[in-house]
Amino acid sequence: MRALVTGARGFVGAWLVAHLADEGDDVVPIDREIDISDGKRLAAAIVEARPDAVYHLAAFSHVGGSWDDPAEVFRTNALGTLNVLEAARSCAKVPRVLLVSSAEVYGRVASDQLPLTEEAPLRPVTPYAASKASAELLGLQAFLGYGVPVVRVRPFNHVGPGQSERFAVTALARRIVEAARKGERAIPVGDLSTRRDFTDVRDVVVAYRLLTLHGQPGEVYNVCSGHAVAIEEIATRLAEMAGAEVAFEPHASLLRPVDVPELEGSPAKIEAATGWKPAISLDDTLRAVVDEALAGHGAPAG
Repeated sequence: MRALVTGARGFVGAWLVAHLADEGDDVVPIDREIDISDGKRLAAAIVEARPDAVYHLAAFSHVGGSWDDPAEVFRTNALGTLNVLEAARSCAKVPRVLLVSSAEVYGRVASDQLPLTEEAPLRPVTPYAASKASAELLGLQAFLGYGVPVVRVRPFNHVGPGQSERFAVTALARRIVEAARKGERAIPVGDLSTRRDFTDVRDVVVAYRLLTLHGQPGEVYNVCSGHAVAIEEIATRLAEMAGAEVAFEPHASLLRPVDVPELEGSPAKIEAATGWKPAISLDDTLRAVVDEALAGHGAPAG
């Protein structure tokens, strides 16, 4: 299969490109060399590549940072998605498009509504989530209006080696390791009470390929573990793995204007469609993140 990947050098994109290559796919990577808001250049690249499948990962992906420049978030996530869909539609053989959305589109939900299924209403509370909900609707319209075989996915939180420290788990691991190195007893944190459904990025990319092959066009699928964990528990596990005795001190600068208290998804639909289940335990994922943080400071994993 010839696969084109947007955002190919991002955190998830890099793991996806490696996985596709391991599976024998012919991969065409696109990243910052083409601005996805530049419809003409993007269309020329996609048409020339003649892909069987397009994995659309390129996005503004930091939820907290989306409050700072909502217009840029929409330009990248909504307009960029429209350009990808239009480019796919202009190909001589229209490829399958895997459109990566986010579980953030579900917004705030009551605990009795968990785990979330794909039928849950969309209630975005952040500019990022609204931009992803908009991108989803563009994908649905491309399928219903033009017959483009679009499969939408809503990944819940994913984590693993190589993730930017702008994201909570990696940021916590690096702060913990740095505090231990300096002999500090406390680190600043945001809201540790929120609960999230974590999946290892290496499992996530397996899910993406399986959905591209076996997902039903026009449908949407959660990619998740089915279990939510408090960020405070994650922080405690990271500290234990790093051999650090630190306290966590909430800091106003690390709090978001609005946050979703808990997200937990149901993976039943993707399991039924593809047989996919996460293979990597959360502890193994966190160990890999800690090992990477320790290696960055020249220290062995303990």
